[in-house]
Amino acid sequence: MSPIIFIEQHIFSPLFQYCARYLRGDGSAASVNFRRLWFSNGLNCFGAQITSLALPLCAVLLLHATPEQMGVLVALQALPFALFGLPVGVLLDRRSKHPIMLFSESMSGLALASVAVAYWCGVLSMPWLYIVGFIIGTGFVVGGGAEQVFLTFLVGRDGLIDAQSKFAATESASRLIGPGLAGVLVQVLSAPVAILCTACGYLVSVFNLRAMSVRDPRPAPSDKHALRDIADGLLFVWREPLLRALAWGAGIWHFLFYASMALTVLFATRDLGMSPGVLGMTQMLGGAGVLLSAFIVKPLTRRYGAGRTILIGLASTSLCFALTPTIPAALFGSAAASAVAYAILMFFFDCGVMLFFIPYLGLRQKVTPDPMLGRMTSTMRFLTVATAPLGALAAGWVAEHFGVRNGLACIAAGSIVLTVAMVWGTPLRSVRT
Repeated sequence: MSPIIFIEQHIFSPLFQYCARYLRGDGSAASVNFRRLWFSNGLNCFGAQITSLALPLCAVLLLHATPEQMGVLVALQALPFALFGLPVGVLLDRRSKHPIMLFSESMSGLALASVAVAYWCGVLSMPWLYIVGFIIGTGFVVGGGAEQVFLTFLVGRDGLIDAQSKFAATESASRLIGPGLAGVLVQVLSAPVAILCTACGYLVSVFNLRAMSVRDPRPAPSDKHALRDIADGLLFVWREPLLRALAWGAGIWHFLFYASMALTVLFATRDLGMSPGVLGMTQMLGGAGVLLSAFIVKPLTRRYGAGRTILIGLASTSLCFALTPTIPAALFGSAAASAVAYAILMFFFDCGVMLFFIPYLGLRQKVTPDPMLGRMTSTMRFLTVATAPLGALAAGWVAEHFGVRNGLACIAAGSIVLTVAMVWGTPLRSVRT
């Protein structure tokens, strides 16, 4: 028996049969439609994890990207938040969400597939990756928002907590497994093929969503100008002291985070000498940090309050930002020890991120009345990520002229200043719920 026939009979056929049984659920229309949405969400979560590693590796390993070019690539992936974050909130309030989801995922899948095609045709370049990065960033902003609203329509407010817990479990699993899978795919098959696998996942998701038997109705027309809705959201966030503090704190944090995203793959592969497989395995430990945060966030919140839990998470990420540039190429004379040190920092970093953002999201909802939830969400997403492109560009410029380690050191200094400012310059220390 040939290996291809063996794989088809013993791996793919059972997997497809299991997915078909799973999507049928208990046979009810509601069960089938939710499972289809959940299945597509899972494909997108794993695809996002693979893309987040494979796309920069494609730039670094195949196109020998400079730090400035990596900064531009990451900036363009974040730019859609700044450009479309506010208009998308109005769009989702005035249009059906199902066709928006289909369009966003089709656009992202085709853009990613073009990377493999361009590579095999010998025309892949950094400008090509820039365009792809911008398109998948746009798909995430538009399609991700549409999915959140469509889920509420599909399961109702009473079923939202249970549905969100299932989605969160899927995201945690993808964060734990996805980077390692991405590293193996890039190591064995090459970065373009790994990206092509992700593109196939998006296209499977499109066909799966098209098969749903339910469509959300088109909202009633609004006589308010879109700019008035945007202005109302901005004014509400500005006038609420807690939201204002969360907005500027998360905005500076995202500036630093996207700055680090522009440099970490360069640092890991060129300074620490990690292969794609090793890099993927180190980032898998970050997924374990996400799982740990799921167990400790509630006890921490009960004991110290939501505000102080946010500050604990922020301090954890700042510590990791500060220690990352200190990792030598061969810790204790061993490159493997350096990789282990990097993995440990990823563990505490990802744990800190979740300790920061889980209570952060809860506090946003607590202080916002129902009629303002949509506009508050889109406004906060815009305010907190609008600075991200600038962070990536700044980090690329610093690393290009002064070295990658010095660029990471600047990020570390900024994170320490942010932590001190959030502790002493905001009301978070006194916020319980």
